[in-house]
Amino acid sequence: MSIDKTSEYVNAEISGEHFISEHIFFYIKKGETTCYDGNQTVVFKSGEFGLIRKNRLARYSKRKTINDNETVFIRFDKEFLQNFQEKYNTQTVLFKSESTFIQLNPNELLPVFFQSLSPLINQGIIREPFADVKREELLLILLQKQPELAGLFFDYGIPQKIDIEEFINKNYKFNVSVERFAFLTGRSLSAFKRDFKAIFNETPSRWLVKKRLQEAYFLLEKKKQKPSDIYLELGFETLSHFSYAFKKQFRVTPTEIAGQEKETSR
Repeated sequence: MSIDKTSEYVNAEISGEHFISEHIFFYIKKGETTCYDGNQTVVFKSGEFGLIRKNRLARYSKRKTINDNETVFIRFDKEFLQNFQEKYNTQTVLFKSESTFIQLNPNELLPVFFQSLSPLINQGIIREPFADVKREELLLILLQKQPELAGLFFDYGIPQKIDIEEFINKNYKFNVSVERFAFLTGRSLSAFKRDFKAIFNETPSRWLVKKRLQEAYFLLEKKKQKPSDIYLELGFETLSHFSYAFKKQFRVTPTEIAGQEKETSR
């Protein structure tokens, strides 16, 4: 089984891809992880577990002072969920929460589950033929404790059409493709580009870069932050790419802006 469909042990860093394509169960085995979805910041600590719902933008980062962060992620893909629902004839119920990060109720069976899981993990992957069996076991445990989660897991709908301007202004910092933004606003790529141009009088790609760089300038000049501390949070994959784009836009490097701030504060 591939990593993107099963369990993996990772140090929780901000990832390059911020689009959550499948429901993800996570368990903070060690350390502390901060999660952000454009609306809300949630901190999960050692021993806590929860869900990240699919078709959302999200990122997570470990607490810098903790070197031994360890988090278990288990993905529930659509094919697996459909097979599970058919096998157990699970009925969909209403799931009321709209949160991206769902903190689960205490569950006495989960510690036992993870004890049984540990010997089956090899280099971050659950060994076959146990992968689907253990995911099935986990889902049964979750639904037994919180039956309303069926309304989350077995909802196979796609995002509906929403207001582009509000969505983009809230989520422009996430490092995802224009195709992802189109999908999340309930549009085809061509319709998204057309509607975006009508609102912002600019192409999505150009507008996103300019918006991120404007925010970067503000953070460097007014908030005295370092380039290395902000480039990932603003959707740039590397510091060098951020520095190049920044200089091209403002004819000065991010480091020079930060340096000017230090000079004026003396």
